[in-house]
Amino acid sequence: MTCSLLRRVAAIFYDSILLSAVLFFSTLIIMPFTHGQAITSGNISFNIYLLFISCLYFTWQWQHGGQTLGMLAWKIKLVDTSAQNVSWGKATMRFLLAIISLVCFGAGFIWSIFDHEKLAFHDRYSGTRLILVTK
Repeated sequence: MTCSLLRRVAAIFYDSILLSAVLFFSTLIIMPFTHGQAITSGNISFNIYLLFISCLYFTWQWQHGGQTLGMLAWKIKLVDTSAQNVSWGKATMRFLLAIISLVCFGAGFIWSIFDHEKLAFHDRYSGTRLILVTK
């Protein structure tokens, strides 16, 4: 059974709060290298660093158990099309496609309303799906 758009959005909200904390501490870690100076807005290497940390946050959890903390709270799990744990490659592809889904004003998520299997754009093209956990 696939999950609804409302559950997806709720899990995204939870995970965005948790990701904010992760990114805060990730920034704190590199502060000694900037000698306590603020990192300038638009610093491309810092933005790539934060994108890498974000990718690692999601892909590691998806690959090890299929759930972020937000997904765990809303009882949804990420699996591949054969209902197995996702690989690093599929998890990374899903993350990158989900960024595109978000940047396009959430169109990739709204896609799930009209998809016959209720898959979001990034799930359809990464070979993954969200399922409800009934335990």
